Amino acid sequence: MPTLYTQSDKNTRNTYILMSVFLVFVIAIGWVFSEVMGSSFILWFAVIFSILMSVGSYWYSDKIVLKMSKAKLVEFEDNKELYRLVENLCITAGLPLPKIYIINDSAPNAFATGRDPEHAVVAVTSGLLQKLNRSELEGVIAHELSHIGNRDILLATVVVVLVGVVALLADFFRHWVWFGGSGRSRDRGGSGYLIIIAIILSILAPVFAMLIQLAISRKREFLADADGALLTRYPEGLASALRKISADSEKLEVANRATAHLYFANPFKGKKVSKWFMTHPPVGERIAALKGVDIKN
Repeated sequence: MPTLYTQSDKNTRNTYILMSVFLVFVIAIGWVFSEVMGSSFILWFAVIFSILMSVGSYWYSDKIVLKMSKAKLVEFEDNKELYRLVENLCITAGLPLPKIYIINDSAPNAFATGRDPEHAVVAVTSGLLQKLNRSELEGVIAHELSHIGNRDILLATVVVVLVGVVALLADFFRHWVWFGGSGRSRDRGGSGYLIIIAIILSILAPVFAMLIQLAISRKREFLADADGALLTRYPEGLASALRKISADSEKLEVANRATAHLYFANPFKGKKVSKWFMTHPPVGERIAALKGVDIKN
């Protein structure tokens, strides 16, 4: 029978396979565009820009997300029960206590951010505190702490930057073609087939990049569910929280497309999209994964 340990290992392995494919994909696109344009600058730009943007996002993304979400810092005296709940789970997980924020929104949800476990943040909505019981709230917080322990914040930052680099390269190449760059490439003896491939890539690459990003995001949610259940030793609490949050009809007003992947559950209600374009796995699959495992290890 599969266990939460094997579930965790499988999802970690699959995520890094996807991440490796993504990096190769970005470099390959940069190489094709640089060959067609007759300049290695494009390839070097893709690599260096990715690194610089990842570093910048690593240091400042938490502050940006908290401001966008209108989150307010919570001290111990403000909410002792929540503070102690997070503190106890951190002791169990061997993690430093993150800063705790509350978002004044009646839709139940939560997210974690920060550049590393020593500078992490857990934010919960007021609706989450009002609508979940203690075991359900523990499951959600454990899930978010697992994101911190697994360094998902850094991974998500790098992936978002890589998607942006692909979109930027594709847009730059399309402008180059529009202003006659492909004709000059053929005059220099450039391969017609390679030019056609590059044009197709400039159209499809941003879509492929986004799909890889979403696939990685879904894998990390499965992993955080598994590790969160290991932390509380009570998968049903997390499963019950998933059922309750997914059944809640209220939309999270502060959420947007840029921050949606950070939240515990999809913050947008009533929008049916293909699984490939989801930021989170279907709730039924997450609950089935939690119910079909054994934590007696």
